Amino acid sequence: MSFFDLASPWWLLVLLGVAGLVGGYIYMQRRRKERALKFANLDLLNTVAPATRNRSQHIPIALMIIALIVLTVAMAGPQADRKVPRNKATVMLVIDVSRSMDATDVAPSRLRAAQEAGKKFADELTEGINLGLVSYAGTATTLVSPTPDRAATKAAIDKLQLDDKTATGEGILAAVTQIKTLNAVLGGDAGAPPAQVVLLSDGKETVPDDPDDPRGAFTSARKAKEEQIPVNTISFGTRGGTVDLEGDRIPVPVDDDSLRRIAQLSGGKFFTASSLDELNQVYENLQNQIGYETRRGDASRPWLIAGTLMVLLAVISAVAINRRLP
Repeated sequence: MSFFDLASPWWLLVLLGVAGLVGGYIYMQRRRKERALKFANLDLLNTVAPATRNRSQHIPIALMIIALIVLTVAMAGPQADRKVPRNKATVMLVIDVSRSMDATDVAPSRLRAAQEAGKKFADELTEGINLGLVSYAGTATTLVSPTPDRAATKAAIDKLQLDDKTATGEGILAAVTQIKTLNAVLGGDAGAPPAQVVLLSDGKETVPDDPDDPRGAFTSARKAKEEQIPVNTISFGTRGGTVDLEGDRIPVPVDDDSLRRIAQLSGGKFFTASSLDELNQVYENLQNQIGYETRRGDASRPWLIAGTLMVLLAVISAVAINRRLP
């Protein structure tokens, strides 16, 4: 603990008094010993008061000194970072439902695994967060506007259906629009709760051809950045994924590069997952990041407990060893 970890560090000046108490105790013990040696029979003194007992009699005062030090630190108000659930926040879950999500390189398929993990994410997200859902293939569809009702989101996830093409930019724009709409209802952007987008996809955008198009993924990511809404992307699948289209086996390798770029442009984070377990781990990391915030707060309770216990031990040892209170 450093000096700057204390709310009221000047309470540590009490330690000067504790140091004076230690010095006074040592002085008194020496004076007492000198007086005893002047008039005592040394052989008799060693018999009735052996050296081992002389040392043990200091245990109560040592415990009391330690207790005073610990309690002084408690009064100084030690501070520590702690994770607390967010009271308010908005998260839009955006899921790619293009045909490539039918690949079985992730069992039972990319989409089915994404559905299972998405429902688990909804269940574990802290209560103070409004969660919404957008799906996209050739176009984006808002299935659930941000709401604390997890059942609505989970029911919508269960009903996701595959479709043609991949319009990632449209999915991002739909999510941002939903967040802006909720913010307006809550009184405007100035007092709006923090918001983030979580986008899960496996492939490269196909509509439009250029991600820098006005409705493209990279342009949408830049707009999200302007609105201070980071887009966290999850690249889900493997490079060996394939799908069966009209009897042909079509390779659908996961596209990390574009999803990483979306995260970078929007100020979000990029994740990869090639199995259901890995996807659940990514969602757990996001849940901790989104659902909790770190706050600096009082951490004196452990010090108070330790100091009180030390005082109790000092009293017990004084009665047991010296037959009197310290």
